[in-house]
Amino acid sequence: MRSLPAGLAPTLAAAVLLILPASGCAQQEREGEGMMGSITDIAGIEVGHHTLIERPTGCTVILARDGAVGGVDVRGGGPGTREIALLDPVNSVQEVHGIVLSGGSAYGLETAGGVMRYLEERGIGFETGVAKVPIVPAAILYDLPVGGKPGVRPGADCGYAAASGASAGPVAEGSVGAGAGATVGKLAGLVRAMKGGIGTASIELSDGVIVGAIIAVNAVGDVIDPATGEVVAGVRTEDGSRLADARLVVRSRAGLVGGAGENTTIGVVATNATLTKAQATKLAQMAQDGLARAIYPAHTPWDGDTIFALATGEVEGEPDLITLGALAADVVAEAILDAVRSATGVEGIPSASELSESR
Repeated sequence: MRSLPAGLAPTLAAAVLLILPASGCAQQEREGEGMMGSITDIAGIEVGHHTLIERPTGCTVILARDGAVGGVDVRGGGPGTREIALLDPVNSVQEVHGIVLSGGSAYGLETAGGVMRYLEERGIGFETGVAKVPIVPAAILYDLPVGGKPGVRPGADCGYAAASGASAGPVAEGSVGAGAGATVGKLAGLVRAMKGGIGTASIELSDGVIVGAIIAVNAVGDVIDPATGEVVAGVRTEDGSRLADARLVVRSRAGLVGGAGENTTIGVVATNATLTKAQATKLAQMAQDGLARAIYPAHTPWDGDTIFALATGEVEGEPDLITLGALAADVVAEAILDAVRSATGVEGIPSASELSESR
């Protein structure tokens, strides 16, 4: 079990109950790992993946059928998003019914239409008087070069299929859904990159408050274990056999060939606490700290880093936003690590486990 960062353990040790997942779906407990579980440990949150077979790409849907207060924080310089303005705390609609994370670059934003259709068929949405309109924000990542068929990308049918398969059960991690075509370590180009993926984690406090995250990792930078400083996956050396360490690559100012808008880490943090839209927005902002801990460099002009926040309101009362935000950063970092550790490589792009085995 991973130890908490220095200084944090005494404060949280008595309060935190780690959630252990059911077996299967790449959710097994691994020696040396920390918090486990998934975002679906929060009642009312469901996750569904759909992965295309023509090339590695797909989409992931996070459903809140009963509605959840939403927020968002965008830090990257190349985002691809849908319905972001609606989440501004000054705007009227208070709840969302789903979030979509998708591959396929901007084409992948079409997946949200399929999720809307799925929810509309079930009478779920914002009541307008003449129709219920599902509120489904979305964010995409760029994976078009992976698999050699850039014309294959997720659309509305992918979103509908992912929503149809959504459940509150264990969540598959790694090279599925929005993580199917994700890659990391592209500072020196895709030829020296490694496989990214999608991961999830959760943590529960003794009072029943849960914070969870699901993150699709397609970063230009390296994934680094914040507990040890070890590079887990990222840019490889020229011969492809070892990790080059992006921290050294950046300092050498050599070989930086990443492209704007061609990378991104996107995801959702959720809690069963009761939050306003402004508080949900702050939760998303604080959650971005976990992204910065586990990815180097983060929030670059070449990434579209976007984190959504959802609050189901199951636990009533005034929220402790400092604690919620701190834990949101923790689960985001853990979900990022799980994403690359669970990934499966594709031709020319090894996974973390495959590179480790080849040494």
